[in-house]
Amino acid sequence: MAKLFGFSIEDTNPKSPSVISPVPPNNEDGVDNYIASGFYGQYIDIEGVYRSEHDLIKRYREMALHPECDGAIEDVVNEAIVSDLYDSPVEIELSNLNASEKLKKIIRDEFRYIKEIMDFDRKSHEIFRNWYIDGRLYYLKVIDTKRPEEGIKELRYIDPMKMRFIRQEKKMNKKDYITVTKMDDAKIVSPEIEEFFSYTPTPNYPTGMFSGSASQKGTVRIAKDSITYVTSGLVDRNKGTVLSYMHKAIKALNQLRMIEDSLVIYRLSRAPERRIFYIDVGNLPKVKAEQYLKEVMSRYRNKLVYDANTGEVRDDRKFMSMLEDFWLPRREGGRGTEITTLPGGQNLGELSDIEYFQKKLYRALGVPESRIASDGGFNLGRSSEILRDELKFAKFVGRLRKRFANMFSDMLRTQLILKNIVTPEDWEQMSDHIQYDFLYDNQFAELKESELINNRLTTLATIEPYIGKYYSTEYVRKKILRQTDSEIIEIDEQIEDEIKKGIIPDPSQVDPITGQPLPQPGEGAGMEGMGQDAMGMGEIPMEPDLETQGAATDAQMQKDAKKAEI
Repeated sequence: MAKLFGFSIEDTNPKSPSVISPVPPNNEDGVDNYIASGFYGQYIDIEGVYRSEHDLIKRYREMALHPECDGAIEDVVNEAIVSDLYDSPVEIELSNLNASEKLKKIIRDEFRYIKEIMDFDRKSHEIFRNWYIDGRLYYLKVIDTKRPEEGIKELRYIDPMKMRFIRQEKKMNKKDYITVTKMDDAKIVSPEIEEFFSYTPTPNYPTGMFSGSASQKGTVRIAKDSITYVTSGLVDRNKGTVLSYMHKAIKALNQLRMIEDSLVIYRLSRAPERRIFYIDVGNLPKVKAEQYLKEVMSRYRNKLVYDANTGEVRDDRKFMSMLEDFWLPRREGGRGTEITTLPGGQNLGELSDIEYFQKKLYRALGVPESRIASDGGFNLGRSSEILRDELKFAKFVGRLRKRFANMFSDMLRTQLILKNIVTPEDWEQMSDHIQYDFLYDNQFAELKESELINNRLTTLATIEPYIGKYYSTEYVRKKILRQTDSEIIEIDEQIEDEIKKGIIPDPSQVDPITGQPLPQPGEGAGMEGMGQDAMGMGEIPMEPDLETQGAATDAQMQKDAKKAEI
């Protein structure tokens, strides 16, 4: 076996060889051609739809140039990839990952590095569009073979017409087969499958097929781990071919093209009014009648032709078009020579057929029909008034994003393993909990989100008296307000910064019952604005004791009585 180009990440702790199965690994990508001759991923279609994946991709790309298809594709791509002025189109979300904050920070940094070497923030629209049209995406992960621990150095896009994924049975000796002995001593043979990529710089294959051994001139075999391979998820199981989301629109687009061409031909042939000349030939014989008719035609028929190349006007009498006049002979006894007019088509403005096939094309591409109308104004109403097609379209775009995000998962896996941040076993446990958050620009989803926020705040106001008694603050933030771990950290940092800047008051200095600021140290209770403790300063006299006050009153009464006697 020839040595593969690239690198391969081996599992340091492979599964026990006792875990065996007669069923080979999953083939969700549709490449399920274990053929002894080595042909793979190809199918000769008798009906002439496509002969190979090469022809299929060419058809998808030709379809994307059609104005209606291009408009529908742009609607899908614009919803999936939102190019914001400040934010990145996609961020990694690790709130469900059970790991330390230090490891999460490292993963975020590595994900940011992958987007930088891809230049994803600038090329995200083109990358997603190419993946949507072709139905597959290939990236070569370039590393320094002498220092692989430095991770991925470069990510190079590969044209899908130059790359093929091969899965075939590995040639082994009889002693290499894995066998399982059953109760009846029957043996089940589980063949070993090898997977690799075949790169051909010149994609113009003469037969549309090539051998799985990749023996063609200039063909390079590349290890599986060296390539990031993402498909659309649509597979033709009968033919073993990966399809694009454009495949469902092939018939609808062909019908639209045919009805448009037929409408143009009909209008050109029926639009002009034509004259009918009935020439009286009397009792002339047939030959002389035809000669007489031609003489009359040449005498009265005058077709002036303008030559745009030379600027000349010439009289061209020897051609008669179906769009011109009709000359018909009439025998004696008729009405004589007569000229009538043949009217043109009366229903040339009928476009219902065109509109029907346009809607059918948009339905095939998963785009709501309401987006075809260019004269309709944009209206934002309540979420209860949203059309069902728009909700289905939003879910369709969400599925596309999840499938497309497999590209980031594969690149991030290679980067973390090469840099010894995680092991292959760790990644298998972590990958299911790593998610990717795309920016969303669907106005209908924004309306729905606004109503959800209002409902959450209403629920929060209802549950607030029970916080600390039946519910914790963390539970309320995660379950009621639906805040992720990263959002909680970010919001806490923002609140702390605003407290330091004095934008919002410090919660520790606010009375939790009245909501009023607590008095600062050195301030008297109920004496705001004095700035110092008046007690003991002589500014406010002390109230005298009741007994002292009563004794002073009796002494004064005795003095008054003596004065009265005198």
